[in-house]
Amino acid sequence: MHHLRDLTVLILGLGDSGLAMARWCARCGATVHVADTRAHPPQAATLAAQVPAAALHHGLDPALLAGVNLVLKSPGLVPDAPDVAPLLARADALGIPVRGELSLFASALADLKAEMGYVPKVVAITGTNGKTTTTSLTAKLIERAGLRVGLAGNIGPTLLDTLREALEHEPTRLPEGDALDADRAANALPEQHQPDEPRSDEPLPDEPLPENDEPPLPVGEDGDLAVPAQGLSDDVDGADAADAADAPLVQLTPPPLAAPTFEVLPEAWVLELSSFQLDGVHHFEPDAAVVLNVTQDHLDWHGTMVAYAEAKSRIYGHRTVMVVNRDEPLVEAMVPAPEVIKSGVRGRPARVVHRKVVRFGLDAPRAPGDFGLVVESGMAWLVRALEADPTIKRGKGKGAQLEDEEIVLQRLMPADALRIRGRHNASNALAALALATAIGCPLAPMLHGLREYRGEPHRVEHVMTLRGVDAIDDSKGTNVGATVAALLGLGADLSPGKLSLILGGDGKGQDFGPLREPVGRFARAVALIGRDADAIGQVLSGVQTPAGDDIVLQRFDSLETATAWAFEQAAEGDALLLSPACASLDMFRNYAHRAEVFVKTLQALATDLGDIA
Repeated sequence: MHHLRDLTVLILGLGDSGLAMARWCARCGATVHVADTRAHPPQAATLAAQVPAAALHHGLDPALLAGVNLVLKSPGLVPDAPDVAPLLARADALGIPVRGELSLFASALADLKAEMGYVPKVVAITGTNGKTTTTSLTAKLIERAGLRVGLAGNIGPTLLDTLREALEHEPTRLPEGDALDADRAANALPEQHQPDEPRSDEPLPDEPLPENDEPPLPVGEDGDLAVPAQGLSDDVDGADAADAADAPLVQLTPPPLAAPTFEVLPEAWVLELSSFQLDGVHHFEPDAAVVLNVTQDHLDWHGTMVAYAEAKSRIYGHRTVMVVNRDEPLVEAMVPAPEVIKSGVRGRPARVVHRKVVRFGLDAPRAPGDFGLVVESGMAWLVRALEADPTIKRGKGKGAQLEDEEIVLQRLMPADALRIRGRHNASNALAALALATAIGCPLAPMLHGLREYRGEPHRVEHVMTLRGVDAIDDSKGTNVGATVAALLGLGADLSPGKLSLILGGDGKGQDFGPLREPVGRFARAVALIGRDADAIGQVLSGVQTPAGDDIVLQRFDSLETATAWAFEQAAEGDALLLSPACASLDMFRNYAHRAEVFVKTLQALATDLGDIA
């Protein structure tokens, strides 16, 4: 990768991303330095074994910038942290660019396009909640549509490790002289990636034909390619020079160049990206991207909700198809106003260019290409809006007017046919369909994949039914927004007051106020655990159930006792939901360990009750 060759890079942080960047930079011919605040970072031995030429430094001393051309920051480092900020400020003063793994990945794809003609589709997903489910589901749908998929990012493994391993196993090697032709071929073929042009109020000019190495052909007065008549037979009557000069010009269409084929490299990348990875990214232009939602989280890192939302919005490149959740005002606000481009010619009107936007939401779609949810005869359907026959008027009566955009709704599948539970997961499914169709995937095979998808562990996962009570593991609900989504999603499929809920852990300074309304609407009892149990209890104190009673709140010192009590409060037909709205590290190794304790407690209860768990 020529953009890193012979550079000296300083990588800040030796976690998974830092190690991946070190391996990649060394592979590309850079001199690698790695700095970490820990004296003995866990990946030090791996770095020494796999990148032996890399120098590892303890501490983030600004003096390390001497001779450095590029700084690469791991996503976990907080830019304003006391041990990080001085080095970043010094880099800025010296004019040294600071980038991250995502910027490296984008540059790598640009290099591979130039060197090998490799032009995959790229789909990117972010949001406070639902990222992993939507990313996994999108990858599955694109695979069902027939494309080879690379799944990477925040979901793991790292972007650069996934790309590096694919390159190492890719048998296709183009001769160096063929690289330019391969790039042109990739640009010329419709099945290769070509970003959608912005929609305009007037037609945009066609793309120019690819250049080639031949001398330019003469162009006629009408703009067509002109080829002079040659080799005229002497046997043709009147075939003289004047006749030849009057012969019509011949229009030529150059044959398309053969596109390179690859056996291992993904035909489509599906990336789960956190706000940390997106912060400060440069030159990232996915074909389609989505911000699922923006709710309060990671403010200790970003400082304000404005900064947090701005980091999320960086997922939308200038030519990216914007997939937008119309139920989220903060996401809808990311859509830019139409751009007015003056023609520069007197008398010719300005051109208005709109961004390509596909919307989804839990209501009926309003424009062609959008996705949504409608209820017909008591059944909820996933639907897509299609452009109606323009000759058909939708109104009734003689004076009916055509709407701005006539649509008909195409029913895709019943929401109940999804194996993933809750309306919030129906929203995730709509986002995945919107992303995959935005890169040209056909719907029919994807709908089969959608029916098969069972969801991700610890994300509103049904773990068992015990005495008629559905036990749901949403241990990945580590913030208030995730738990609100789970309550609204499950509550939409239950009668009011049919949830027994377990909340609590390390709240990370969140505002628990948004829990009051959905807890009052859907819960009958709440078990509280962990460091912030009392804080949550104070917020929920006085919340009333649909029956008009104060919600039952009980604090516990362990998840085991909380689970047993919450099960006792539930009646047949209810759901028992672990969705803590908090991080787990005050009581557990991680959220998966928290879920493990929850499930083991339920299994013990099933044994005691004589049920098969």
